Amino acid sequence: MDTLDNGTVDLVVTSPPYPMIAMWDRGFSREDPAIGSALEAGDGELAFEQMHRQLDAVWKEVYRILKPGGIACINIGDATRSVAGRFRLFPNHSRVLSFMLGLGFAALPAILWRKPTNAPTKFMGSGMLPPGAYVTLEHEYILILRKGARRQFITKAEKQLRQESAFFWEERNRWFSDVWLELKGTGQAMKAGEGRRRSAAYPFEIPYRLISMFSVKQDLVVDPFLGTGSTMIAAMTAARNSIGYESDPSLEGAIGRNLAVSHEILNQRIHHRLRAHSEFAQKTDGLTYRSRHYGFPVKTRQEIQIFFNPLISVETVSPDRVIAHYASPPEDA
Repeated sequence: MDTLDNGTVDLVVTSPPYPMIAMWDRGFSREDPAIGSALEAGDGELAFEQMHRQLDAVWKEVYRILKPGGIACINIGDATRSVAGRFRLFPNHSRVLSFMLGLGFAALPAILWRKPTNAPTKFMGSGMLPPGAYVTLEHEYILILRKGARRQFITKAEKQLRQESAFFWEERNRWFSDVWLELKGTGQAMKAGEGRRRSAAYPFEIPYRLISMFSVKQDLVVDPFLGTGSTMIAAMTAARNSIGYESDPSLEGAIGRNLAVSHEILNQRIHHRLRAHSEFAQKTDGLTYRSRHYGFPVKTRQEIQIFFNPLISVETVSPDRVIAHYASPPEDA
């Protein structure tokens, strides 16, 4: 991320490869062949630490590029694995959190993303006989960390963008819970030769929520592990600027297709939020304020200026650059 200057980014939202999950072994080992040697030798502890040292280099860059008051949101899952015949947990989230705190980040309350599952069994191991069964991991962590003190909004323009970027009262109550239950992982459709095929992958709704929760319109959002582009698509939907980095060249085609998404599709998520609030308002008493731009009632004064900029078009200007065009709030509202 050396193309970014120090202290120029408002928010980082990412989901890195998870150390000690087998699907990522090849990528980690390609960067450091000693990892493959450690796995072959049955040294899980060494492989785990060496994988995290690769991530550590990225976390240092995240700290460097964030502005004072900037926030990093990291979706990371722990791993369970048998190495040299021994089954154990590899606590990725605590290793990342410990390193980030050492860099100088302050930890904010984290979110547990509990993935819905249709699995008929809730354990791993040897069935009904103690103590040979193990609890099944059905959740991942979203670590939330801040660089320095709380962000300040000083100018009139900054305050106006913040007011327009507000979320609805009922969204706040759902989004700012420490457990997210209803979000399902999404498969990634990959063409032949386009790298890995993932299931239960990082869904659009996670970066979209995090971007809406921890940034304002026109902010710069960065994803250092872009994958197939979910964070940048979410940033476009939320009227934020974004930059993504991906080291796997086989994903270039998938990223390009995803970022060339029709603006009508992105606007569907905006329409969904407006429709959901309208339905909430119709069945809720005591909404004493009224939205300036939409006319429906809202719960608090802070929601009065909410405006979701509809996308007018999404323009691909080069293989690695996309420009989204938005409608502005009505001046006479």
